[in-house]
Formats: sequence, C-alpha cells, structure tokens
Amino acid sequence: MLMSRLLPLCIFVVSGCIFAVVTAFPSTKSSGLVLVANKGEHTLGIIDPHAGRQIAAIAESGITGHEVVASPDGKLAFVPIYGNSGVGLPGTDGSSLDVIDLHERRIIRTIDFGRGVRPHCPVFGPKDGLLYVTTELDQAVAIVDPRTFKIVGKIPTGQPESHMLAIAPDGERGYTANVGPGTVSVLDMRARKTVAIIPVASHVQRISVSPDGR
Repeated sequence: MLMSRLLPLCIFVVSGCIFAVVTAFPSTKSSGLVLVANKGEHTLGIIDPHAGRQIAAIAESGITGHEVVASPDGKLAFVPIYGNSGVGLPGTDGSSLDVIDLHERRIIRTIDFGRGVRPHCPVFGPKDGLLYVTTELDQAVAIVDPRTFKIVGKIPTGQPESHMLAIAPDGERGYTANVGPGTVSVLDMRARKTVAIIPVASHVQRISVSPDGR
C-alpha cells in the first residue's frame, strides 16, 4: 500500500545515449520504488531497488518521455511526452502529458497541450498542489490541475528553451534554466509572471533551489 509522503529523488541515469530522470516514492515504511523514463523504449519503468530489477514497463502514448514525477500521494505518475530530439535540435515536437496509474500500471489520461510545445520538466508546487510543466516552444511553464487533469494556466518565461524548473520551498518563486540563451528566468508563481531574467553562461541545463530557499 502506497504511503502519502513523496520521497523526492532526481538523478540522471546514463545508458549509452539514454538519459532518464527518476522519482522515488514509498510503498512501505521499509521499501520504495523508483520510476524511470526509459527514453529509448518509450516506456515508464518501475524499479524495485531492493530486488535490483525492473518489475514493470508501461508503454507511453508518444515519442518520447524525458522526465517523470510521482504525485504526492504516490498513486499517479506524470510523464511529459517531449519528442524525439534534444533541446534546441530539430525533431518531433511533443504535445501531451501522460497520466499513469501506478497501481493499475496503465495510462488513465493523456493531457493534450493543443500543439507541439515540447513539454519537459514536471514539478509539483510545494504549497498549492498544482503541477507545473515546462513547455519549451511556448516559452512558458504550463499549470496543470492534477485532480481534474486540465491545463488551468501558464507562466511566461520570456526566454526560449526553458528546459528545467525549480520552485522555492515557500512556493512563491520559480526558476527555469533556459538552455540556449544561458539564462535563468525568475517567476512569480502567484502572479504568474516573469519578474527577472538572469544571464548565467553560454548554455545552462539543470537547476535547483537549496532546501532553505536562500
């Protein structure tokens, strides 16, 4: 039986040229499972880290899911279908988000963004319970209600290739890493607007916020 407290764990797993972001959630007090976006196979892998093996692989609805996040209650997984290329490169532009029931191990809903936006990094708001997903080609962060599975708004980033997202612990500010421009967009999560754009480097990739929010 899945417990309600999410254990966050985000890492890169490299196999050849395959990258996967994983999220762990508890199934009992003494054990947990790991979710892996299997890019090459276009599946969501469920890993038992204690047994050291994949115990299930759930086919995604499109090509290809790059990231995954589990709901705070551990019941659902959300997999943005990004497309078959790397950030800033030509290829298929994904336009959907798969919602997967982890108990039944099947897709229960596919959320349609309406056009190719390359949805990527899904992050749950620490205070409001909403799901935030970067949409690179829209230069924005989409806001999804995980209870109704509807897109309820967006926050513009003011920059192309907004790839990864981090949200401060108080839920007030969000930060996107904008790959090609090499910048960070600072977002007012309540007002749903960009408040600053910070130059960082020629290119940037991942981003995080310290646990104390400073």
